[in-house]
Amino acid sequence: MGRAVAGSGGGLGRRLRAARPRAGGGARKAAVVGTALAVAFGGWSGVQLVNADRARAVTPPVGFTADDLPTWQTNGVVWAMAQQDGVVFAGGTFSAIRPPGAEAGSSERAAVNFAAFDAATGAPTDCKLSFTVGSGGATVRALEVSPDGRTLYAGGKFGSVNGTPVSNVAAVDIASCTVKSGFKVSVSATVRTLDVTADTVYLGGDFLTVAGQSRSRFAAVSTGGALRAWNPNADKVARALEVTPDGRHVVLGGDFDTVGGKSSHALAVVDSSAGAVKKAYGSTFIHRASVIKGMTMDDDTVYTAHEGNGTGVFDGRIALGLDDFEQRWRDTCLGATQDLAVHDSVLYSVSHAHNCSSMGQFPELRERQHLLAESTDNPKPLLSWFPDTDDGPSGTEQIGPRAMVASRSGDTDYMWVGGEFTRIVTHGNMKQQGLVRFADGPDTGAPSVPDEVTAANASGGDVKLSWQAALDEDDSRLTYRVYRNGSTTPVGTVTADSVFWKRPTVTFTDKDADSGTAYSYRVTASDAGDANTSARSTAATVTTPGTPKQTTVTREATADAYVNGASTGTNYGTHQQLAVRGTAAYETYARFSLPAAPSGMKLTKAQLGVTTSNDPNAASADSHRVRLVTGGWTEAGVTYATRPSLDGTTLGTLAGAAQANTEQAVTLDPAALTPKLGGTLDLALTGTGTDSLWLWSKDRSAASGPRLTLTFEVP
Repeated sequence: MGRAVAGSGGGLGRRLRAARPRAGGGARKAAVVGTALAVAFGGWSGVQLVNADRARAVTPPVGFTADDLPTWQTNGVVWAMAQQDGVVFAGGTFSAIRPPGAEAGSSERAAVNFAAFDAATGAPTDCKLSFTVGSGGATVRALEVSPDGRTLYAGGKFGSVNGTPVSNVAAVDIASCTVKSGFKVSVSATVRTLDVTADTVYLGGDFLTVAGQSRSRFAAVSTGGALRAWNPNADKVARALEVTPDGRHVVLGGDFDTVGGKSSHALAVVDSSAGAVKKAYGSTFIHRASVIKGMTMDDDTVYTAHEGNGTGVFDGRIALGLDDFEQRWRDTCLGATQDLAVHDSVLYSVSHAHNCSSMGQFPELRERQHLLAESTDNPKPLLSWFPDTDDGPSGTEQIGPRAMVASRSGDTDYMWVGGEFTRIVTHGNMKQQGLVRFADGPDTGAPSVPDEVTAANASGGDVKLSWQAALDEDDSRLTYRVYRNGSTTPVGTVTADSVFWKRPTVTFTDKDADSGTAYSYRVTASDAGDANTSARSTAATVTTPGTPKQTTVTREATADAYVNGASTGTNYGTHQQLAVRGTAAYETYARFSLPAAPSGMKLTKAQLGVTTSNDPNAASADSHRVRLVTGGWTEAGVTYATRPSLDGTTLGTLAGAAQANTEQAVTLDPAALTPKLGGTLDLALTGTGTDSLWLWSKDRSAASGPRLTLTFEVP
């Protein structure tokens, strides 16, 4: 288990909403959110991106996709985060930030232990604050916004902010991005946690004196900087605190064993005026080798994040009711939890979880899972949200993520995560240091391709298929479609649940199989609402027993190309897309090698399959005709100037294609194709309208390029 030192990050309340009237508490759980980005911190860089028609392809109640968004990076560790009006503040131990995708040391901007970002674009705002110290290394360990949204409070180890002398705690005017020089509080050592009410700033950390007076690890000052009487007096380091919504109590967390002279390991509840202990927790409530690293709160519950060191420790999360401060539930996953955030009845957490078998979830892992989600009402089962980072570089404690905060911009909610990680594991181990963010849509990640597909004969002439369930990082319930002999229409659909540690075998029985027939099956997986679909699986083949009455054969194009009337001498034979349009003209050609009709059978059905590309203009409202090619052409040589002649007969019509990246089927006249059996068939797709149609070619993949499905039957 790690022994990291982290400040308490932020979590929104149960729903992102307007702030409720309250006597105390920070802006994290009050959810003071808005859209006026330009007001905050003197403007922002980049363009606000809002999509009102976002895809919801996640399993409820999860509110964020697992698709990481382009986000600026730091060159060090992010320890603390806060947000206000669509701006996210990050504090930590770093000296520069750089654009997404930039290598360490390149395209950097100075940012000394602090940076502010546009929540919607991931780009830095115009605000620049440098937290420095005369000797040793400066760091920011806590950030908190006042309930009125006007002031950002920062705690850590630093002696000045932009040259203004301070002592480990500072207040910043958000609108002007300037230090409030009137807020001067002398704190003797590092501040690790903050919470703010309308008139009081509560702080905790390593210190023993504040404003020259004895204050052991916890203290409170007015928003003007005057020392308050509040004095819980803990014996060891303070790491987290939260003021209850009614303003009457403060929940404390840290390494301590006593508060106010009373035994209470790692957790205590005190009154908000004097700091008198209202509830202490015995030595067995939290393991003696475990501490509290983070804390967040919603309307009726406080949630604590724990880290232990050694065997048998507690590393998970606890939910305590605010009415009696008794335990409501306990998550016993192993792997030190660093921070928490609540959003829409889901508790999100950052940790390096490696074993949740005590919860009936994943067993001991060879690698850690750093981001988790669970219901605020019950931690079991873990919810389907499994994006993942790495642990971080050597030379750090290699904990991974350290802090998180949810923020709204426009009509989009974002979850920001900070820490010491350097890669996003679930994005192909993509390099990304210190910061990453996720949104509530659109979900663009397709499930993995179903694998281990098998087909076998079953009793009664049926065919039984089985495959290992696919995986999607933000959707556990997936829909599987079974395709037979290259058809674009599935023969069956199955829905099944899977998570990364539990991918069951899914089965389907084809009860419409004919006797004595060779079949080829492929399977796809789609997430919620069919927003994203995997590629087709590898084929599983089987031949049913008995005498065949029907057989279906699929042929993929052996050559394809399109020509362009606006560029009459250009060959497009190697392009990954094909195009069809009447004006200005595009025509597409495809060649197929046809089988001879099986003995005793005749061709009864023919279907041309194509797939619209992912080009924004791929879909078409126009109809497009399929015709026989009568002239000669080659894939490498055909141009608009040398295009082949066509037969005037229409074999079939594609009556529009409404969506991109979808399969389309055109029924063809089998009588017109029968004379071509056993030889070569050349087809053309032509149009008369002005709305272009864009299709995948065989050069993109044979399975998504043009394909011909032929059905033969005994007369």
